[in-house]
Amino acid sequence: MRLLLIGLFMMFSLNAAAIGVDEDRLSIPAQEARAQNIMKQLRCLVCQNQSIVESDAGLAVDLRAIVREQVLAGQSDEQILDFMTSRYGDWILLKPPFKTATLLLWLGPILLLLIGGFLVFRYIRQKPEKAMPPPLNPEEKERLKHIMGDEE
Repeated sequence: MRLLLIGLFMMFSLNAAAIGVDEDRLSIPAQEARAQNIMKQLRCLVCQNQSIVESDAGLAVDLRAIVREQVLAGQSDEQILDFMTSRYGDWILLKPPFKTATLLLWLGPILLLLIGGFLVFRYIRQKPEKAMPPPLNPEEKERLKHIMGDEE
């Protein structure tokens, strides 16, 4: 039982280390929560599959500081996200916007699924059916008996 508790404690403590902790958090909890929400929407440009909240990369620390400065300056969430996208492009957003430049990104999986379904359908339709051979005529039956050695 004790070993199980130690294992659980270690497993949960590893997850706690996955969040980047900054010393310069905002003093007002509502502003810090808003900044954290914005940071969860921004991709770490170094790690690429983590938000800047989860990353300990130096660039992520700088980006978190910029978001906090923008929140303190009174910028809205949209203004902060627009500022970041104007600086780093749509790549910084973990959920890129739906527009012509990202159309293939959004519709690509559906398109690939449709193409794959069409190819499977076409393959099944073109596959020849296994035809049963016609039954043996009396001559063939006699010949088969002769070959098999079953002559009576």
